[in-house]
Amino acid sequence: MLPLYTKILVATDFSAHSNLAFKHAVMLARQNNAQIYLLHVMQPIDPYISSFFSGHVGEKQIEELEQTKFKALQDELKSDLDAFAQQELANFPDDLKRFAGTEVIYGVPNVEILAFAEKNAIDVIVLGGHGRSAIEQAFLGSVAEKVLRKSTQPVFVIPLNA
Repeated sequence: MLPLYTKILVATDFSAHSNLAFKHAVMLARQNNAQIYLLHVMQPIDPYISSFFSGHVGEKQIEELEQTKFKALQDELKSDLDAFAQQELANFPDDLKRFAGTEVIYGVPNVEILAFAEKNAIDVIVLGGHGRSAIEQAFLGSVAEKVLRKSTQPVFVIPLNA
């Protein structure tokens, strides 16, 4: 039996890769009459940067800044994602009906993408591949690679030149 996708997750980092991945997800949703979810994961401040600044202005001030600004930034990013989806689908009312909404979460991207997929019974994850150098991938790995390696759902990684 052929797979039927009813829920598609597009993970975005606002890059050209992610925009292209969204377009591929729309086509996949059309073929399957599936819902599309758009997710962005806000990464925590790098510990080295946080440590550097907390040494100058104090750890408590850094924590307060993160807490007060987090909600405002989260709302702004969600608004940007909603506007992006509305703009991309403006001329395609059937696709707009299949758009299930946006979510902005704070955490480690690959972990949160997989958790969202599990929690929402996502059938397939679509994301853009990154053009990192071989050295960076060897030491850091990419979000796409980590999701691909650990996912129990199918993962479509869209290259920029697709």
